Amino acid sequence: MKIPLINLKKQYEIISEQANKKVYEVLTSAQYIMGENVKEFEKEFSEYIGVKHSISVGNGTDALAIALEALGIGEGDEVITTPFTFFATAESISAVGATPVFVDVRLDTFNIDPTKIEEKITPRTKAIMPVHIFGQPVDMDEINEIARKYNLKVIEDACQAVGANYKGKKTGTLGDIACFSFFPTKNLGCAGDGGMIVTNDDKLATICRGLKAHGSGENGKKAYNILNNINEEVEEDNSVDNTVYNPLKYYNYLIGHNSRLDEVQAAILRIKLPLLDDWNENRRENAKFYNQQLSNTELVTPHEDDYVKHVYHMYILQSEKREELVEFLKENGIATGIYYPVPIHLQKAYTNLEYKKGSLPNAEYLSERTFAIPMFAELTDEEKEYIVKNLKKFGE
Repeated sequence: MKIPLINLKKQYEIISEQANKKVYEVLTSAQYIMGENVKEFEKEFSEYIGVKHSISVGNGTDALAIALEALGIGEGDEVITTPFTFFATAESISAVGATPVFVDVRLDTFNIDPTKIEEKITPRTKAIMPVHIFGQPVDMDEINEIARKYNLKVIEDACQAVGANYKGKKTGTLGDIACFSFFPTKNLGCAGDGGMIVTNDDKLATICRGLKAHGSGENGKKAYNILNNINEEVEEDNSVDNTVYNPLKYYNYLIGHNSRLDEVQAAILRIKLPLLDDWNENRRENAKFYNQQLSNTELVTPHEDDYVKHVYHMYILQSEKREELVEFLKENGIATGIYYPVPIHLQKAYTNLEYKKGSLPNAEYLSERTFAIPMFAELTDEEKEYIVKNLKKFGE
């Protein structure tokens, strides 16, 4: 039996008829950028998450960088975040000229440890960027309390946690602004790259809309006015189709980005969004099966706080014999992934920050033990039983 870590082909089979039809409609419409599917998906995503504004962008990394810029974070500023995450989290902070300050994680959830944040706050700290790693929400109440105490902004990196729930609220509604990724392997993934910024702040939303498209047009002008405290109404010209002709298109007010979700991806995401909760529930059922079957082994199964709804973007196990176990599973046709083999504070790219081995012991400990086994909504009982059988066989 061959079982991939994530099986995108199975998911495509479920939506293929509808997706092929919608993609064909987009292609024949010749409206490929910022068309009706993008507009409607932004509305539908806002309704799903429970926020006022959704601003689609080219990918999750751009979402993080644009959110930081919209908050005015840049050169000389510091942003507190986790070292146990995908590199883009810290990379986006560096991309805007700020410095990531790493705080160690909890050993059980792998999320940033709120009890260790205050000691890292300095006069240069401007924000906290928690990551809902692998689909499990961070303890946001404690982080928001710290942020209020020190007048800091909170940017949720929810790129791995679309649909996850924290005390009755969805991730993306728990800070000042939040970011999602629609990379194909995510719980809600498109057929390429895509991302989303969400917020309830009208001004932040306007600035993000301006920054995502070269700082130009009506949104660029509105964003410029907000950032420069100019009280001037920007009149929208509704006499023409602005998707064809925008009178302010070539007037640039800010140094922005070229980061747009295209129509094909939006069309695919609109098909998948109504299915997301069922898919996430399937993931939770798969995780429950794994947890029960592996409870009496030496493997450490994922912890889930009782006030969250984990959506298992990845199902992460821990083993002191990780390398041998991963090789054994490979020999038996079971794919795995190591997340993350090197915590960010020890990556070569951040040598200048002068972290040393032992600086953040929990993240370093986890980086030597954690690995993912297959997790996707379409896993069959036969596949799950085969995976568990081999995991147990290795331990015999």
